[in-house]
Amino acid sequence: MTHSLLFKVNNQPWNKGVIIGPKPPLKLKEIWAIRIRLQLSGDVRNLALFNLAIDSKLRACDLVHLRVGDVTQGYKVLRRATVMQRKTKRPVQFEISDQTQLAIRNLITTFKLTPSQYLFPSRLASSPHLSTRQYAKIVKDWVAGIGLDPYAYGTHSLRRTKATLIYKRTKNLRAIQLLLGHTKLESTVRYLGIELDDALEIAEQTEV
Repeated sequence: MTHSLLFKVNNQPWNKGVIIGPKPPLKLKEIWAIRIRLQLSGDVRNLALFNLAIDSKLRACDLVHLRVGDVTQGYKVLRRATVMQRKTKRPVQFEISDQTQLAIRNLITTFKLTPSQYLFPSRLASSPHLSTRQYAKIVKDWVAGIGLDPYAYGTHSLRRTKATLIYKRTKNLRAIQLLLGHTKLESTVRYLGIELDDALEIAEQTEV
């Protein structure tokens, strides 16, 4: 009763001002805008975090739980790595580009990280690694810093970014399914929203 009265008094929906639905991926120019800002700021951890988030296409929970040993062998950063997904309990493989390898090496050197330590240490003494909540806030700061609406984007924007760019280039759904670690192709179709995108693209090219 109290809640209903409060709703009537305020006369506003609970999600007023909140953008719901799938978070859009970043465009190529937006990726580079964020990357250059991080490079200029000298933020070693967040540059590695951003680059690996784009490359790996991992969910936030998997990204923040990465350990140094997951992406390295000895003193070398791997070109390909495999992790067990926390949500599906299935392995997924991802590539690590040259610029991301460099960012990770700088991160490991700067923080003197060992293979058993978390790759992205938290700046809070109470947490051994970056939390998903902290990561989400960092993503909002990144997009706001280049003039985008921070409420329109989220951690899934980074997960979707490279997968969306690859699909637009190749139209290879099976490849995207494997890269995202989806068990069903239908999940990949829904996740990327490609049926709608393709339909709109066809509509834009059709004159009546």
